[in-house]
Amino acid sequence: MALMDFVKKQFIDIIEWVEDRDGVLAWRFPMEDREIQNGGSLTVRESQMAVFVNEGKVADVFGPGRYTLTTATLPVLTYLRNWDKLFRSPFKSDVYFFSTRQQIDQRWGTAQPVTIRDKDFGAVRLRAFGNYAYRIFEPKLFYNEISGTRSVYTVADLDGQLRGLMLQNISDAVASSGVPFLDLAANQIEFAKALQDAATPAFEKLGLKLEMVTVQNISLPEELQKILDQKIGMGMVGDTNRFMQYQTAQAIPTLAQGAGEGGGGVMGPAVGLGAGVALGQVLANNLGQGLAANAPGAPAAAAAQAAAGVKPEDVMATIEKLADLKGKGILTAEEFDAKKSELLKKLV
Repeated sequence: MALMDFVKKQFIDIIEWVEDRDGVLAWRFPMEDREIQNGGSLTVRESQMAVFVNEGKVADVFGPGRYTLTTATLPVLTYLRNWDKLFRSPFKSDVYFFSTRQQIDQRWGTAQPVTIRDKDFGAVRLRAFGNYAYRIFEPKLFYNEISGTRSVYTVADLDGQLRGLMLQNISDAVASSGVPFLDLAANQIEFAKALQDAATPAFEKLGLKLEMVTVQNISLPEELQKILDQKIGMGMVGDTNRFMQYQTAQAIPTLAQGAGEGGGGVMGPAVGLGAGVALGQVLANNLGQGLAANAPGAPAAAAAQAAAGVKPEDVMATIEKLADLKGKGILTAEEFDAKKSELLKKLV
């Protein structure tokens, strides 16, 4: 009886894989010099595939389902020893299971800036990162190209190779996306789709299917980021004249502070003078011909016509701007009162 129990243990009746941990792509069923019983059972669950390998060559591939292992279900193995119509005998063959479910949240990113050639700016350096998802699509090809005879092959074993495949296709993705370089950060979905299309052939050569790519962040070079910020600012203000006013309003406090902190030398007065000129341009654009009509020697009719053209809301808006400049220390109280009095006269 003991001898019979020992003999029974040398034969495998049930072959299956219960995935007990995440991140395993390929797993070899432990044979340990045992043989598969003719008429035994093979169970392949959903999100799995099984591959039979005989003498180093892939013999059969099984999708999800339950199979009885006979010459009818293993036609490629019929040439094996003792597999004829009359003699029923166990057989020896390696069985590998492959997980075909999606491996999600795989990270890709540029450890160092990647040089991209752009039609508008020439060679520029780009940093980006995101994630992607893939699955084993052709287990036979994956076995031959990647996992081989290893007993276990994991996602971590493949991570570096796939990350490199993603990065080497960034340049092609930028070129094929049709998105101007400055607009990449605002069009991440289009860029991600282009990157997926560019990297898919490289994944397919390994028996993998690239299911999804996302771009979480794109970092432009500092000098191009400044241009993008200006472009956004221009879009906010609407037209060129208002954009110039917007830039002047942004620059005046900084220039005035630099002039005050400079103390001496030529730079302090020069910066103060530049701020004064910019301020004069803003005021002139706001008041227009209404202020010019008040110049000495101007005909009374022209002055009246120009004064009538000054809108009260424009005058009040200009006074508010002057008050803001006085609050920031750019105008003195005397200068503010003088300008305010001059502007209020236009409303009389």
